[in-house]
Amino acid sequence: MDDSEAQEKEHFQRIVHAFKSYRSQTLKKVTEKEGYLKTLPPHHQSLLESYKSHLGQQRTCIEHNAEIIKLIIKDVENMFENVQHDPLNIEDDHGNKLLAPDIEKVQSTIRQIVRDWSTSGEHERNQCYGPIIRQVEHLFPENKVCAQDISILVPGAGLGRLAYELARRGYACQGNEFSLFMLFASNFVLNKCRGLNSLRVYPWVHTGSNTLCNIDQLRAATFPDVDPSDLPPQSQFTMAAGDFLEIYTEVGVWDCVATCFFVDCANNIVAFIETIYKILKPGGYWVNLGPLLYHFADQPGELSIEPSYEEVKSIILGIGFKITVEEKGISTAYTHNPRSMLNYEYQSIFFVAHKPF
Repeated sequence: MDDSEAQEKEHFQRIVHAFKSYRSQTLKKVTEKEGYLKTLPPHHQSLLESYKSHLGQQRTCIEHNAEIIKLIIKDVENMFENVQHDPLNIEDDHGNKLLAPDIEKVQSTIRQIVRDWSTSGEHERNQCYGPIIRQVEHLFPENKVCAQDISILVPGAGLGRLAYELARRGYACQGNEFSLFMLFASNFVLNKCRGLNSLRVYPWVHTGSNTLCNIDQLRAATFPDVDPSDLPPQSQFTMAAGDFLEIYTEVGVWDCVATCFFVDCANNIVAFIETIYKILKPGGYWVNLGPLLYHFADQPGELSIEPSYEEVKSIILGIGFKITVEEKGISTAYTHNPRSMLNYEYQSIFFVAHKPF
């Protein structure tokens, strides 16, 4: 086994370990709060009886999330074609170094499920995916093209809902994703979930800050809100795992590249833009929506450039694109809790870039 294979195996096992450690690590936080309660003066404890009961309810929600996580990681060692990982016998908190950010990403994955595959995420999807879908339908209308002949790539596909929606409309669509957190969850939802709203998660149980009512922290979301297997018989829908820059090297093969909250995931955004231009057919379109929250900007050990949108637009034009649609200040949220006292909202950019013939 060469170094890259060894690193890939170690990374795979680390992510599985994070999922398997969700229960113990998340319950540990509750246990710490319960322990702290016991050190408080008795009259304080008596005033906090309902809060103590609330912590017990949090435990129940976390236990339920943990059961969903077991389903997500069941048989993941077999999910990639031509890659067989060793059977995973990792027990909680044993044998692997556990990183706190990894547990946070597992918790974030639960919120991603809600964003992409529950009615609770419908508003966010309308904000973020709606403009992209409408634009694709405008560029490739069913009365002028055969949708099956239009190939669309969705890099940074996350849990796959945008790619699924485009495939459901008849387009030949492929989602691409690099994160194993996302790949494990998307594989579960797309390939193993059947029936409507058959499963339940508690996405907001992990934080108590800015909560108006106890019930807000404990509320559930059911998923999937559509049956992922319910695609037209002739549908062409695939998900590809791996690094966008490494996988997509063939020149002029895609009619459309649709990106949502993606281009700022690069250390070097120019490489992403250049690759999108290269892989599009002459006459093809890049449809994009999102902010510029550069993911590597503050990560230790990572090099990054963070050009402004003004700079990015200049790069897009410099590479050869023509911008045909541009809208600024589009309000978009990302896995936010609508009942929280604190909510972040991006003022995103939406644009369509055309690769000339």
